[in-house]
Amino acid sequence: MSHGRPPHAAPVEPSLTPKEGWHCSHLYYRFDRNKFANMSADAVSQGVQEVISVLAPDGPQATERLQTSIVSGHKADFGLMLMDPCPLKIDTVHQRLMNSRLGVAIEPTYSFVSVTEISEYVPSVEQYAQRLVQEGEEEGSPTFEAKLNAYRQREPMMRKQRLTPDFPANFPAMCFYPMNKKRKVGENWFTLPFDERNRMMNEHARSGMAFMGRVSQLITVGVGLEDWEWGVTLWAANPSFLTEIVYKMRFDEASAKYAEFGPFYTSYVSSPAEMLKHCLAVEVTESAPA
Repeated sequence: MSHGRPPHAAPVEPSLTPKEGWHCSHLYYRFDRNKFANMSADAVSQGVQEVISVLAPDGPQATERLQTSIVSGHKADFGLMLMDPCPLKIDTVHQRLMNSRLGVAIEPTYSFVSVTEISEYVPSVEQYAQRLVQEGEEEGSPTFEAKLNAYRQREPMMRKQRLTPDFPANFPAMCFYPMNKKRKVGENWFTLPFDERNRMMNEHARSGMAFMGRVSQLITVGVGLEDWEWGVTLWAANPSFLTEIVYKMRFDEASAKYAEFGPFYTSYVSSPAEMLKHCLAVEVTESAPA
């Protein structure tokens, strides 16, 4: 019996960095008020400054992307969203947070690990041209060429925003939820032909595009890494837009018939100092990253 890789397979260079894109972690925590109440004033003051330093998005030890938010409801007090090519760099933020002086009063409540991806349903330029024809555009016509050229210019930026995304500016409300596609008899997403899945996902995408300028969305994949297959992060200019987009998109066939959803975490983007002041009612002064 042979073991190891097939004899003609190319050697694989070990690496923690994805072939493309970044690792992404959503981490949620609550404060243990009893433990916090038993901390000395000096320990609280030092701990607060340590946490601000750990969570500084532009600090020397920060990940490529780091965002803090205040969580609404009892599932957590605050959340972090972190992205970086190295998963251990992301975990270092968590470990530094837990090892800070304030860490004795911080309790992890939920996490979701994933990686950024380009969905198989995002069309190439050639596939987009075929779609235009299917939608009634005449190949080579001025309208066809204008739409195709516009997509050709957008496509590189779309890929970048999916693989190495920036957090949207001035979108203070956000929510995160994990999701699966069903594998039930008569409702098995993974037994459908690609063309059928692609048709439904195109409908789903058009529903989301109606919220451009009001909602920004990022889908990351947890397949093989998590209990759920995908993670959905939404940022909005107003919390009401979160309700509107989720409600509208749940009527799409891809969602209504084939989607299963996990817990929703709704939160509001803040600085680390704002989060600590809000959650612990302590006076906080911003300090330069350590």
